[in-house]
Amino acid sequence: MQAIEVTTSLSMSEAEAAVRTSLLAQGFGVLTEIDVAATLKAKIGVDRAPLKILGACNPEFAHRALEMDESVSLLLPCNVVLIGTGSGTKVSAVDPRALMERGEFAALAEEAAQKLTNALQALV
Repeated sequence: MQAIEVTTSLSMSEAEAAVRTSLLAQGFGVLTEIDVAATLKAKIGVDRAPLKILGACNPEFAHRALEMDESVSLLLPCNVVLIGTGSGTKVSAVDPRALMERGEFAALAEEAAQKLTNALQALV
């Protein structure tokens, strides 16, 4: 999977707060949140490293994409994933350029990718 990624020395909780702030500065809000590690522990008793999925959405980008093709709704919201590492947190976002490869989406996908890149780069 093609992703935009950074690794930071911030703890998971610090990284999550910073990601939320940075996404907001780039026009994204967080619509959903899944604590994968907590869910696996609660549902099937599996312990794993911290992993959280934030469903981020930029309403302007979403509207523009849906105007082009409503099937884009299958890709919404954009997943931003935080994974705890021994020395900090790895933060990854799905790369919209890889998901929306058709020509009419090229400019929009590039713009969204740049905003996501800016948001993640602000963490390092």
